[in-house]
Amino acid sequence: MAFDVTGRIHEIYPEQQVTEKFKKREFVLEIQDGMYQQYIKFQMTQDRCSALDNFSKGDEVKVSFNLTGRPAQSKSGETVYFTNLVAWRLEAGEQRAKTVPDMRQEPTSEIDEVPF
Repeated sequence: MAFDVTGRIHEIYPEQQVTEKFKKREFVLEIQDGMYQQYIKFQMTQDRCSALDNFSKGDEVKVSFNLTGRPAQSKSGETVYFTNLVAWRLEAGEQRAKTVPDMRQEPTSEIDEVPF
């Protein structure tokens, strides 16, 4: 499922090498929702992690993302469910003039590795 949302970057986290073959980088987008601010965490994976290098805290961006979810077994044998907002494109908002690399191609696959 593909979605788009526009907001301001509230936080950008360092890249994490989760496994030998999987890396991710998370960021938080601040979105105005009526009278309330919402702080939504997204992740970028693999070669898309570097796209965040072109942005800073406070930048207005449009994020294109997929909503993903999957079950996994915990160490105790319980089934747990993960939901991720996987960003695959960032576009500079109107108030930002920096050049941003084109990341328009939607990812074709996800690595199904669980971090535990």
